[in-house]
Amino acid sequence: MEGRQNLENIPDEVFRKKIFLSLVVPLLLVIILWLVRFVESQLGVSLISLGVFPLELKGIPGIFLSPLIHENISHLFNNTIPLLVLGSALFYFYSDVAFRVLGFIWLATGFLVWLAGRPAWHIGASGIVYGLASFLFLSGLIRRYFRLMAVSLLVVFLYGSMVWGMFPFINHHVSWESHMLGAVTGLVLAIIYRKEGPERPVPDWMMSDEDDSDEEYDESPEHLQGDDGLGER
Repeated sequence: MEGRQNLENIPDEVFRKKIFLSLVVPLLLVIILWLVRFVESQLGVSLISLGVFPLELKGIPGIFLSPLIHENISHLFNNTIPLLVLGSALFYFYSDVAFRVLGFIWLATGFLVWLAGRPAWHIGASGIVYGLASFLFLSGLIRRYFRLMAVSLLVVFLYGSMVWGMFPFINHHVSWESHMLGAVTGLVLAIIYRKEGPERPVPDWMMSDEDDSDEEYDESPEHLQGDDGLGER
């Protein structure tokens, strides 16, 4: 597909853009989360009512706002490191589709929780974390490119234990619905965007075959005339 990039021999300008996005965007997101928590603690208020409450009108704003709200510092810290690591991987390796993927995970997870969650307030960015992890994992496998597959394996190594957070019998006090639906959203997006973003580079031997084919003998009429005198009068 035109416009797709591989990760080999990246131009300096593209490389700098990838580095910038992979560092700045996740960091800005995390800073916003901590600022919200700071304001909440300084004002002595609880913003839990800005979360998702399934199938209630009062819960609709939470589709957009719930990832910004966390119960306590521990809850926020548990999401901070994964957001930085997974967000950086998304914006470096999949910069062409990163904003769309992040936006869809954010909104789709919130909407699905509003449709299918338990009647309680659902808050936190855990659904985004699960969505990013599942997207990075499956995208690397689909593309069958060793660098992206290495990212997939790294996600499994670092966050493979998160899979237990998608089951209700592990901890009833967490929004396992957000975890599960975020992960499902990430998997679906990996399939949807399988033909966008980075692609596996063409092997050298295939490139040499293409070059050889360009140099094949030209059998146009102009080349057939000459030696046998068919083009002479």
